[in-house]
Amino acid sequence: MESVRPGGGLPASGPGSGSGSGAASGSFPSLFPPGLHGIYGECRRLYPDQPNPLQVTAILKYWLGGPDPLDYVSMYRNLGNPALNVPEHWHYVSFGLSDLYGDNRVHEFTGTNGPSGFGFELTFRLKRETGESAPPTWPAELMQGLARYVFQSENTFCSGDHVSWHSPLDNSESRIQHMLLTEDPQMQPVQTPFGVVTFLQIVGVCTEELHAAQQWNGQGILELLRTVPLAGGPWLITDMRRGETIFEIDPHLQERVDKGIETDGSNLSGVSAKCAWDDLSRPPEDDEDSRSICIGTQPRRLSGKDTEQIRETLRRGLEINSKPVLPPINAQRQNGLNLDRAPSRKDSLESESSAAIIPHELIRTRQLESVHLKFNQESGALIPLCLRGRLLHGRHFTYKSITGDTAITFVSTGVEGAFATEEHPYAAHGPWLQKGIWGGRVE
Repeated sequence: MESVRPGGGLPASGPGSGSGSGAASGSFPSLFPPGLHGIYGECRRLYPDQPNPLQVTAILKYWLGGPDPLDYVSMYRNLGNPALNVPEHWHYVSFGLSDLYGDNRVHEFTGTNGPSGFGFELTFRLKRETGESAPPTWPAELMQGLARYVFQSENTFCSGDHVSWHSPLDNSESRIQHMLLTEDPQMQPVQTPFGVVTFLQIVGVCTEELHAAQQWNGQGILELLRTVPLAGGPWLITDMRRGETIFEIDPHLQERVDKGIETDGSNLSGVSAKCAWDDLSRPPEDDEDSRSICIGTQPRRLSGKDTEQIRETLRRGLEINSKPVLPPINAQRQNGLNLDRAPSRKDSLESESSAAIIPHELIRTRQLESVHLKFNQESGALIPLCLRGRLLHGRHFTYKSITGDTAITFVSTGVEGAFATEEHPYAAHGPWLQKGIWGGRVE
C-alpha cells in the first residue's frame, strides 16, 4: 500500500522535512541515507523551487517485507521549454532501484566504482492537462510494477529497451499501451557513495510503435518520436490523450522504418517466450535420447556448465551486435500484464533451475532429422522479424522458454559458434535446439 504526501515519505532529516534538505542533513546527517541524498541533489538541481515535492511512498518498505520495491516516487511540476516546443508536464522520479542505504538491507554493496544497486532509477514525463493542479498518481504504480519485475527477475533495463504492457498505462481507453526506455533528457548520472546511478525515462507508445521498435530497434523509434511534437517531442513527453501513431501523423516515417529494417536489420537478438520443441526423428517411447532425458523420475535440466555454454556462445560466438540479448516477451505477469525482459545481472538465458542433474560431459550434441516447433501467438508473430531482421543479415535469433530450460536458436550462414550446420540443419544439445536457415531458405 502507498500513501501520497508532500515530501513526507523521506526520513525526518531528508528532503521531506520542513526545514529543507540543507538544514536537515546538517542536523541529522546519520539519518539521511547517502544514496538517497545523491539522487535528491540532482532533483534539487533541476527543481530548486520545489524542495518538498509531492511523493508516493511505500507505507511498508520492501526491506521490511512490503510489496513495493520503490521507497519513494517524487512528482515535480516541470514548466517545459516553449522555445523547444516542450509542453508543461509532470516529472516522476523513483527512489529504490539504486542503493539508497549502503548497508545491504536491499542491495549488496559492491563498491563505489560500479553501479549502485541495479545502477539506475526510473523517470516518467506526463503531459499536464489544462487545469490540473496536482499530478496523477498512477505513474507511481506503473513504476512500482516495473521495479517489481526488476527485483524479482534481476533483469535490468537499458536505453532503447521496450516493454510490452498490453494495456493502457493509466487503465483508461488510451492507445498508449506499451513503453520504450531512454535516457532522461535533463537528469545527469549521479556518483553516490554506493556507486553510479543513471536515470532511465519511461516513454509511452502505441502498439504500432512498439512493433516497429521490435522489427527495427528502439533507439530508431525514439529518434522518430523526438521529431514529432504530438508524439513526445525532444523530451519525449507522454500524452495519454494522443490518438494517432507517429505513422498516422506522418506517413513518411513508415518508409524510414522500412528502410532501416532493410539496411540495419533488427538489433533484437532474443526473446523469453512460451515455446517448446519435439524431436520427430525418433519414436516418442525412445526416452534414451529424447529432449526430455530422465534419470529416475527427475527431468533433465540444464547444468550450470550447459547454461554457461549457451550464455558464452550467444555473447561471444552468436552475438553479431555488441548489444546483449534483449528479450521483449515474458509471460511473467505483473498486475495481469506482460512485461518485456531485458539484460540480466544474471543473464537472460540463465536457468532458474540449473541444477546439475546430469553432468555436462554426458550430454552430447545430436543431429536431428526433423523437429516440431511450438510457439504461442505473440512469439510466433516474431518469426518474420527473426527471418527478415536477423537471419537475412547473418545474425541469430533465440527463443528462451519462460517455463523451463528449453531454448530454440535460429542461425544462418556466417554465425560463428553454431553447432547446426548446412549439412545438419537441426542440432540439439540437451534442451537447446539450433535450427539452421541457409541462403534465406528454411531447411
